Amino acid sequence: MAWSCKTKVQLGGIFLSFFGWISSCVTTFVPLWKNLNLDLNEMEIWTMGLWHVCVMQEEGPMECKADESFLALPLNLRVSRILMSLSNGLGLLGFLISSCGLDCCNVWEEKTALKKQLMLCGGVIFGISAIMTLIPVSWVAYTTVNEFWDETVPETVPRWEFGEAMFLGWFAGFFLLIGGLLLVCSTCLKATEMSSVPLAVCREPTQVQGPLAKRQRSQRSYPKNADLVI
Repeated sequence: MAWSCKTKVQLGGIFLSFFGWISSCVTTFVPLWKNLNLDLNEMEIWTMGLWHVCVMQEEGPMECKADESFLALPLNLRVSRILMSLSNGLGLLGFLISSCGLDCCNVWEEKTALKKQLMLCGGVIFGISAIMTLIPVSWVAYTTVNEFWDETVPETVPRWEFGEAMFLGWFAGFFLLIGGLLLVCSTCLKATEMSSVPLAVCREPTQVQGPLAKRQRSQRSYPKNADLVI
């Protein structure tokens, strides 16, 4: 099956957006936003996420504890919970809308204007989802850096550092943004497709002009009266 350039751009945007949405969902729920290593006890590693605080021991299982109160959390974590949840919901909605607007999708094949609007709407939704992912991740990273270099805190106090989920969240936001831009740009492309089989050109046989044609017409045999059987 030969696909046009527009269809390939749409599939590329859908794939990148879907990968970014999955990464954003993983970033939301894993407790790996911040890491804390204790100098007094190097066998324990503390990790923090939007929903849980966990302790990983080298010779034991990981123990997690959920946050008891939403209002007791810092402002950046409260806003991050809301924005990341909205980002996950918008990512799912954008994927469903964009899937219906694909040229290779059999839904509403004759309504090209509607499919174009669905694709444009899905790309915009993915862009909004990307912004809602990048804002909380960058905000938490900013506060972590400020707390790490805070001179008012004694040096003996352990400091929180970046976790693996922070980097995954940045990648998720960029994938969502690039995928949404590809879907929006695909609405400006024309669905031209080069056929693999050349079209047959039908030509009428040319009539030969000149004395040769007259000679051929004169040589045609016509039935005579004597040959007719009554």
